[in-house]
Amino acid sequence: MVLGTTSGAGKSWLTTALCRYYSNLGLRVAPFKAQNMSNNARVVSGPGGRLGEIGSAQYFQALASRAEPEVRMNPLLLKPEADTHSQVVLMGQVSAELTAMPWRGRSEKVWPHIAAALDALRAENDVVVIEGAGSPAEINLHASDIVNMRVARHADARCLLVTDIDRGGAFAHLYGTWALLPEDERALIKGFVLNKFRGDASLLAPAPQMLQELTGIATVATIPMQWHHGLPEEDGVFDDRTLSAGAVHTTVAVIAYPRISNLDEFQPLKNVPGVRLLWARSPAELGGLKPSDWVVLPGSKSTAADLAWLRAQGLDGAIARHAGQGGSVLGVCGGLQMLGEALIDTAGIDGNAPGLGLLPLVTTFEVAKTVQRTQAQFGAMHGAWEALAGAPVTGYEIHHGQTAQHPAMAAKGDVAREVIPGIAWQNPAGNVLGVYLHGLFEDPAVLQAVFGRAGAAPVPTLDAVFEGLARMAEASFAPGTLSALIVPAFPGG
Repeated sequence: MVLGTTSGAGKSWLTTALCRYYSNLGLRVAPFKAQNMSNNARVVSGPGGRLGEIGSAQYFQALASRAEPEVRMNPLLLKPEADTHSQVVLMGQVSAELTAMPWRGRSEKVWPHIAAALDALRAENDVVVIEGAGSPAEINLHASDIVNMRVARHADARCLLVTDIDRGGAFAHLYGTWALLPEDERALIKGFVLNKFRGDASLLAPAPQMLQELTGIATVATIPMQWHHGLPEEDGVFDDRTLSAGAVHTTVAVIAYPRISNLDEFQPLKNVPGVRLLWARSPAELGGLKPSDWVVLPGSKSTAADLAWLRAQGLDGAIARHAGQGGSVLGVCGGLQMLGEALIDTAGIDGNAPGLGLLPLVTTFEVAKTVQRTQAQFGAMHGAWEALAGAPVTGYEIHHGQTAQHPAMAAKGDVAREVIPGIAWQNPAGNVLGVYLHGLFEDPAVLQAVFGRAGAAPVPTLDAVFEGLARMAEASFAPGTLSALIVPAFPGG
């Protein structure tokens, strides 16, 4: 099990690396995270062939494990809709009952599902690599814990505790986390990991030895800082230091509203030479864009609220100006809904709101949630998105709303071009495109169509990313450590 001293310490990264490392030994491997709080979700297999949602991190960990992603790998997913409210997804399906329950009252309701999913994965695999959440030493939540040490105790897991040394205070974080745990839980920790290290490793001494004298636990790995590891970010937007190097031919400005969802789907753009990925929160950040640059309205877990935020920042005017100058604008899922004329919500799902008016569409929210994998093909395209004409695409849909042509505008001759039936629309001028399909830029054919003419080199495949992570993990850990963590499954060491 991979625990962290804080969010962002590197749990997801290390879990993914270990999944591929152990898979490379010829073992059957599966990832597991009891509860994930994230608006980054993927559509995967569930019981009885029914599709469901899990956190994106577990989806990629499954791929690293060479396993089919499925809902047991992340039995509980919390999708924040406001600062004090989340939609609860249990075993891949939205649960209105659990969504309405208080946080602490939820634990005993969901624990049997979590334990059963973990036990099944353990029975079917040689190794299960478990990821924790936040910190195991959040003592205000310890009594109702279902994701950290309760899981570790249930599985009798061998735990690594990872910390982000780049933040400073790493040894205090490690010692403080250990000190706040009950003695029986401390005994499960088999090693400390220093992540995101920059500098001369010899300067760490004598701290690791002093920490071991205090706790009895060795520092088993020091992992170098990696700006370009290639995995999607789990908890937040990427910073500018991770952008592609070299001459920039296209800036992609993604509007970073508060309830942004599925931001991980833009990760491949970071790896395209000549593309600059910019996270925009103010009109000034869009002011220097050229018509050939993109403005992207990504998915949102609360479309009406994020649209209100966007207007409060003055970004609506900046987006309209870019579109009015012929600039490329793309809306994905919630972003597509924002681009239309209106959001209509008679079911109390998301909220009513006027749209940005860049596409003659109207969205009606429904209680039923669309969760599906999708294969389609773009029809005739023109203008800025002409390169996508005829391109086959694969991805996934997760949305409550259904979108259609605005009938009154159609009567006046203002008609959107439906370039994929029920999924994608283009404005008459050709520079504004809205799609319900997530994962567009994870499709190599789309990247080739859009950026191939710009002379971009091929982006790394996911498999190459996973192999690189596994090599980094193997090189960073003390000899024998990774084998010792799975001795019962791999007696040969």
